[in-house]
Order: sequence, then C-alpha cells, then structure tokens
Amino acid sequence: MHTKDQIERVTWRDGAVPVSTLFEDTYFSLTDGLAETRHVFLEGNALPARFRDGFRIAELGFGTGLNLIATLIAWQTHGAAGRLSYTSFEAFPMPADDMARALAAFPEIHPEAAPLLAVWTTGARRFVLGPVDVEIIEGDARDALPDWQGRADAWFLDGFSPAKNPELWSEVVMAEVARHTTPGGTLATYTAAGFVRRGLQAAGFQIERAKGYGHKRHMTRGILGEAT
Repeated sequence: MHTKDQIERVTWRDGAVPVSTLFEDTYFSLTDGLAETRHVFLEGNALPARFRDGFRIAELGFGTGLNLIATLIAWQTHGAAGRLSYTSFEAFPMPADDMARALAAFPEIHPEAAPLLAVWTTGARRFVLGPVDVEIIEGDARDALPDWQGRADAWFLDGFSPAKNPELWSEVVMAEVARHTTPGGTLATYTAAGFVRRGLQAAGFQIERAKGYGHKRHMTRGILGEAT
C-alpha cells in the first residue's frame, strides 16, 4: 500500500514516456499517449458528441494532465458552447518539470499545455483553462471521493494498472464512482480486468468490453442504469 508521505519520482522510458517509480507503470501508452487518450476516454464516453454547457467530467488519476488537455482540445474543436467542469483525483501529483517533459512529447498540444504548465508550477489545484473549470483533489481517492459533493456525466478511470494499484479499483471505490455519477452517466477505462468489470457491474453500471488501443486487445466502457 502506498502512503501519502511518499513522493512520486518519475523515470523515463525511451526518453519520452514517464514511468512511476511508486507503481512501476507508465503514465501513458508507449505507442502514442494522445491517441490512446482520444480512443479510450473520449470515444469511450461518446465524446465530444455529448458535450453541452455544464457537462461534468471526473477522473481517477490526473497524471500528466494529458487527458485534460485532450478534452479541452475536443471541446474547442467541437465548437461546444458554455463551460465544462473537470474534476480529477490524484494521490501523487507529478512534479511540474516532469509534467513539462512528458507533455513536450506532443508538440501539437503546446498551445493548450503551456497554460496548464504555468498554473501547475504555482501549485494551484483549482484553476480555469479557457472554457474548462478545473479542480484537482489531492489525496487517496478512497478517502477523498466519498466526501466529494459533485456528480459526473462521464468518468475517466485512469489510475495505474489494477495489477500495480489494486486499491484504486476495488469494489468500494467503484461503488463511490457510481454514487457520484448522474443517471445515464458513462465511464471508460483502458483496463478490461475481470475484477474491475465485476465491481462496476455490482455498482450498477451496464458494462461493455470494447476494442482497446494499441497492444491492448480490450478496454471497458459502461453506462449507469441503462443498456449500452
């Protein structure tokens, strides 16, 4: 079990892919992290088609911030009106220098990454990125999620591998995800681990196994209380 006093230290694979030393797992795909985000979390939640003013996204595992940036780009490209809310739970925030190095692997996102890096360097965890109101909740999600007062229309479940970080994928946490999801809300995750899918089903999600990204054969997507 990882404790709050541990500090995330990042090593690098192939010079560009960040690896957590605490969890011994990569932060994103070795193939193309941005394409992975778009396939798993955006397409997996039927986004950007569902975007509307006041749409709410919640996430387990903020990591490099790549999912946030990809979501911002999708919102802008889609021409969505109004504002988007984005809440992420992160136990071990990535140091700003490491985040900058990780995001530099995707030069096409530099216009959106630069403002995020600027505010992240200040230590702020509530901030605005254009049309997106961002809240990063630090700490163990097992403690923080039950106290959260919000509910999400879509969830990005992006913690480290269930094999490396099983506590984040427990039935208890999945039940809290369901409790903080709007009726008909959705989720998507890169993992197709059986115990994760069973936990989500027990929490009330209708689960579908979908085509994964890259070398991953399958991923998981779901909808609360409705058939997929």
